[in-house]
Amino acid sequence: MLYDVIIEGKNYRLELNRTDDRWSCRLDGKELEVDAVLARPNVLSLRIGNLAYEVKSEQVASDLHLWVGSRRFAVEVRDPRSLRARARSGEDHGPRKITAPMPGKVVRLLVREGDAVESGWGIAVVEAMKMQNEIKSPKTGTVGKIVVGEGAAVNAGDVLAIVE
Repeated sequence: MLYDVIIEGKNYRLELNRTDDRWSCRLDGKELEVDAVLARPNVLSLRIGNLAYEVKSEQVASDLHLWVGSRRFAVEVRDPRSLRARARSGEDHGPRKITAPMPGKVVRLLVREGDAVESGWGIAVVEAMKMQNEIKSPKTGTVGKIVVGEGAAVNAGDVLAIVE
């Protein structure tokens, strides 16, 4: 399996292959000795060479954040096969609900109803655990409805806006 991975704006080429009960890993053409175990949902116990890491993943709207220890990394993973499949399925047609990824407080709305937005543009900022997370549009379109106001408390999964 071949992936293009972007971490904090830097591109990497990751190739993962599973044989029997082991993974082989090449990062930018360099072979790495890797052992990975899913410790619990969204938490991976990872050994690279002689170093061990606990990696936590967090999906925030259309963004993926990985936590390694107390350090957070913004990550984008591109699998060319799934991108083609999404394009064929017409995933961007029709209205899309923008939801809160976690409980928190809406600290800022970045758009108004009727605004045109591009895929990846910020819609709202939600503060959770003293961190502010920009919630982005998953598609190009028009903001059809803003469901929450600034200062509103939201739960995970609550609809913030609808992009048509």
